[in-house]
Amino acid sequence: MARVVVDVVMKPEILDPQGQAILGALTRLGIEGVNSVRQGKHFELDVDDDIDDETVTRLADTLLANPVIEDFTISR
Repeated sequence: MARVVVDVVMKPEILDPQGQAILGALTRLGIEGVNSVRQGKHFELDVDDDIDDETVTRLADTLLANPVIEDFTISR
């Protein structure tokens, strides 16, 4: 069995209100030096060894991410 990790983040041109809220909270907590925050989703999938990259990409592109506003990366 293999582990596949899919990380999904908003595309750079898309406003990330949750990231902005986190950045504001850091400022209120007195934490300096953080200039930008982008939040995302992290998925860990345990898959059969015979699942190919094309299937994982299709799964991420159709179920885990919204390709209109999100990018994703896959790590095996």
